[in-house]
Amino acid sequence: MRQLLITLTLAFLAMPAVAQQSTLQQGTFKSFDKEKGLVTVTTANGVDIECAIVPQTMLKNEKGQPLANFREKGLPAGTRVLFMVRKRDGKNVLAGLKLRGLTGDSRPNVPPPPTPRKSIGVKPLTELSDGEYKGQSGGLYGNGSNDPPEAQQAAAKTAAARIVPRDANGKPSPDGKIGLLGIGMSNTTQEFSTFMKLAQADPDRSPNVAIVDVAQGGKASEQWIDPNSNVGKQVWQTVTQRMKSANVSDQQVQVVWIKQAIMGQARYGEFPAHAKKLESDLVTTLQLLKTRFPNLQIAYLSSRIYAGYATTSLNPEPYAFEGAFSIRWIIDAQVGGDAKLNADPTKGDTKAPVVLWGPYLWGDGITPRADGLVWNRDDLVERDGTHPSESGRRKVADLLMKFFHTDPYATTWYLKPHGGD
Repeated sequence: MRQLLITLTLAFLAMPAVAQQSTLQQGTFKSFDKEKGLVTVTTANGVDIECAIVPQTMLKNEKGQPLANFREKGLPAGTRVLFMVRKRDGKNVLAGLKLRGLTGDSRPNVPPPPTPRKSIGVKPLTELSDGEYKGQSGGLYGNGSNDPPEAQQAAAKTAAARIVPRDANGKPSPDGKIGLLGIGMSNTTQEFSTFMKLAQADPDRSPNVAIVDVAQGGKASEQWIDPNSNVGKQVWQTVTQRMKSANVSDQQVQVVWIKQAIMGQARYGEFPAHAKKLESDLVTTLQLLKTRFPNLQIAYLSSRIYAGYATTSLNPEPYAFEGAFSIRWIIDAQVGGDAKLNADPTKGDTKAPVVLWGPYLWGDGITPRADGLVWNRDDLVERDGTHPSESGRRKVADLLMKFFHTDPYATTWYLKPHGGD
């Protein structure tokens, strides 16, 4: 706070029409009127302050980096901020605004998580065949079904047929590669890197399949969606570096597995608000991936593992469970012909790959799923109850391995040919 105050003070000494009295305050963001250039912030005492944004207004994220897209979209209501207001020609001017972080790290400040528990009493989505959850039907694809709708099955079959070994320029070649990327946050890279070790020793894997982990610690959904921001540049530069190290070109990437989440979902509000935010981030990520990797055909998406043991506000329950509906809505939109998710070149510009569910990872703690999966406390690390331990990583890796060995749209390219099979 002191550092921000000094920075803001030095910057705004150059504004002669602004009164020099000012106070750095804690508060929450309330609203943004883009047309009028006005922001409303609520102080810790519950007082609303309306102030104007000027070209000199300093806007920073938790790490002190420029706050991307603020002047276009503002912030979600309830976001916790530090802010400074000054008087200029008798009117309030926003001198500076900075997102507040959790104690000890740089993530958004949100309410504390629920008390850790071994179960939250909710059925896995795959087993919620007849019931509902907060107005949403069960099954991965809705209406109690764990199978894609017929239209999505047809699209997936067509997309899978396009997945063939390609040379560095993207031309089909028997000696080429089929790039498979893992994309997401810290949990994702921990789990996918474990899967990579299993896949490297898998005698049934096609030698053409080249697996690259480009998921990154601390880089959740919001950090991937703006390649022009400072953090976005870091994310996509890391993607480039890792692919170069693996000797896989952009034109060879044809399949991705995505597992993403939001840091501190509570700041976006209760369900479905936070899940809608994740949906939006994932749609943007899918579009960016399709632009970067023109031969990308299929994106498999998975939601998170059980988070009822969480001791921080990073990703507790029920947010981990509810993130599954973000994936459901994306697939529904694609099936419904949403142009921003078009994957069919006969219907115009392709904006995204075909989207399907990957392995469903969530289970209600120690309550066994139908397939026997449980999430014990020691499957999550002691320090936060959120990141997977070695046993937790192996459980996800095993589910991924089983998935690529059995999914009808993956076996055609992931496995070695076996005679007439």
